[in-house]
Amino acid sequence: MGCDLVPIPVLCEAKEGVFELGPGMSVQASAGLEKEAALLAEWLSGIEGVGQVGISRALGAASSVTNARAAGFTGDGGSVSRADSARAPVANAATSISLSLDPGMQRAEEYELGIAPQGIRIAAKDAAGIVRGAATLWQLALSQGRTLRSLRIQDWPRFAWRGFMLDCARNFFRVEFIEKLLDLAALHKLNVFHWHLTDDQAWRLEIASKPELTGRGAFRQDMRYEIEWEKGGFYTRADVARVVEYAAARHIMVVPEIETPGHSTALLASHPEFSCRGASDPFVRFKPEDHYGIFEDILCAGNDRVLAFMDEVLDDVCAMFPGEYVHMGGDEAPKARWLSCPACKSRMDALGMRKGGGQYEPERLQAWFMGRMAEMLTRRGKRMIGWDEVLEGGIQKDTLIMSWRGAEPGVRAASLGYDVVMCPQTKACYLDHKQFDVPEEPGHLGVCTLKDSYDFDPVPDGLREEEAAHILGGQANLWSELVYFGRQAEYMLFPRLCALSEVFWSPRENRDFDDFSARLAAHARRLDMLDVLYYKGRLF
Repeated sequence: MGCDLVPIPVLCEAKEGVFELGPGMSVQASAGLEKEAALLAEWLSGIEGVGQVGISRALGAASSVTNARAAGFTGDGGSVSRADSARAPVANAATSISLSLDPGMQRAEEYELGIAPQGIRIAAKDAAGIVRGAATLWQLALSQGRTLRSLRIQDWPRFAWRGFMLDCARNFFRVEFIEKLLDLAALHKLNVFHWHLTDDQAWRLEIASKPELTGRGAFRQDMRYEIEWEKGGFYTRADVARVVEYAAARHIMVVPEIETPGHSTALLASHPEFSCRGASDPFVRFKPEDHYGIFEDILCAGNDRVLAFMDEVLDDVCAMFPGEYVHMGGDEAPKARWLSCPACKSRMDALGMRKGGGQYEPERLQAWFMGRMAEMLTRRGKRMIGWDEVLEGGIQKDTLIMSWRGAEPGVRAASLGYDVVMCPQTKACYLDHKQFDVPEEPGHLGVCTLKDSYDFDPVPDGLREEEAAHILGGQANLWSELVYFGRQAEYMLFPRLCALSEVFWSPRENRDFDDFSARLAAHARRLDMLDVLYYKGRLF
């Protein structure tokens, strides 16, 4: 294709000539695309020698066609003749980039980018597509500078869900760093930010009516020191609003995760009575953990006060996050406490959760508990996400399943009619794993090379067409047990996140690892310009 973009587009055609970005240039957009125009202007203003890019008045239908012809493209994506292009006047010599919607396009986020000596045009199915096209233009400007080669790109995503997760519970990352990652996500055409906010090690989200959650759960003793030394932090409502707004401008949905019923030690630090032991023993106490693993004390599923409390928490969560989804965890919840808890056993007796031999069925109790979480979200117009363990006791079909323990749980979920996001830890999507198996590389619990990530496909072989339709896409996950600083997070994410972005966006038939590796050399220069620390070692 002669294209060095990442992810690789559906179609890229080189054309004659170049276009010069320069001072005094502005972006002109159809009505309703003012925010997208401002974002593109911001991105291009950061290119050396371009200067401040302005925003001109909104385009009307007639001027959209005029600018399209001036740039050498018709409204339906076809080229016009050089004679027509030469005759078409440019409405404003300082206006060099036009943005418009094309109702003839059929796919969400579809866009067409045309660069010609007379100007640049981005047309798209929707506003999100405008931003995807703007990200392509940003990539070209980062690698080519002010002089852009003429081309025509037609492009659209393979999958609707193209996500990345950052674990901010094990270690805290500032809002400014999250904003940097959101820009990098937009550069790679990702559209979901999964924000892991609570775990055994911290509760990071301010809940206005429950200040004790962050008061006792957001900071923990750093056991690496002999002296008293706490580490941590939390996100205020203003922080959340800032992140959500920043992401929305890039057409990225923010999905918060509130872990239940397991991985809840930081919650129990302020409410020990919500554990099975704490309900009967007023002297039981918890504090946020400073080591990692699976902990026996989880939320008590037999305690109605736990359900009422979570209902109140979700009031605030749903008010802060306008997206369709809230992730409620559901993974790694040991059941030993439930099997010895009178309240949990009473709940299982009342719900008929015993096998023929009389044994209790705690997995069904977890499914019931998670079902109550889902109902709370449904009442607020949200849809629940759960890790793939929620399948084990049965869960309602509108639950979105994240398949992390390999591809098999996702295949099973899709075959049962659940929507699925694939994010398997097995040499694919867990970017806290080492990038290469040598002692000097950071990472733990596994090895995932760049080629491993690139060779992954969210749709496993053998799925029937109707089952494959339930695979919404994929997601990269960065857990932060050993990732203490943003620079480390960048190193673990890149360039594997570049590879996964191509997996999630590009047609399967366009993907080739050797070609990707060659394109990565140019793309690495873009990361350098954006001050990203990335892995530079062996690729496989």
